[in-house]
Amino acid sequence: MVQFPSKDWSDYELLDSGSGLKLERFGPYIMSRPEPKALWDPSLPRSEWERLVHTSFTPGAGFGKAGKEDSGIWNRHKRMDDQWYIKYQGGPRFSLRLGLTSFKHVGVFPEQAPNWEFIYKRTRELTEKARLESREAPKVLNLFAYTGAASLAAKAAGADVTHLDSVRQVVTWARGNMEESRMDGIRWVVEDAMKFARREQRRGKRYSGIILDPPAYGHGPDGEKWKLDECLFEMLRTVGSILEPKDSFLVLNLYSNGYSAALGETVVREALGLRDNSGMSSGELALCDRFGKVLPLSIYVRITR
Repeated sequence: MVQFPSKDWSDYELLDSGSGLKLERFGPYIMSRPEPKALWDPSLPRSEWERLVHTSFTPGAGFGKAGKEDSGIWNRHKRMDDQWYIKYQGGPRFSLRLGLTSFKHVGVFPEQAPNWEFIYKRTRELTEKARLESREAPKVLNLFAYTGAASLAAKAAGADVTHLDSVRQVVTWARGNMEESRMDGIRWVVEDAMKFARREQRRGKRYSGIILDPPAYGHGPDGEKWKLDECLFEMLRTVGSILEPKDSFLVLNLYSNGYSAALGETVVREALGLRDNSGMSSGELALCDRFGKVLPLSIYVRITR
């Protein structure tokens, strides 16, 4: 199944796409960024893109580490703030600070909105059940958590949230998003995800929800190496051991090229030792521009117990 952000999200829109680019609006600002999957021609003429855009990203122009594929510079065409906030007002409601980074990212992946909705809905169900049974709020662990939109979705639903990322600056960014959203109480962890999951396994800890959005490649704060193809199965097997056997959920998101929803389902099923795909759903997360062109960007696998 292909899922899209709601058209009611007023602070984000994919305006057009094509020729390896996407034209997006984040709040008041419009930007052009590289998108290799936009294999078609744009619907709007170049002159209209140039008229609309506040900033455009040029890859490989000297910023970031040498040889880093996504490094480059932003070219300003109109006056705009270096940092600004947008609001997400779906099931969960929260604020996100955006900014222009040297790796073309701005602090949010808008195609993830359907995952936020799933996390919020499932966590609310678990929170309400825990309340009726006089139990503690469900514990949700967000690994590779970036700037924290999924953490905020779980927190908005009443969960006890642990947010982990290996990059301290990103965790600081996420904390600011929590504060701007008028929430509190999220546990912040700067650590290698595999190391943390194994320690929780040894301690016998259990979580009602686990969210994973691992990169293709990465490094922990102490130089630990992460390569998706080599580490994903072991990571899933480890988190499977700390996921509650009932009244729980798992969300896996993958951006790496070459991964399909069917492959995602199989690796999750085998890693967690499931008999079949009962309680599992999968598909693609995508954006759709004003002209109906669908831009698939990641795959998801979700488990509901």
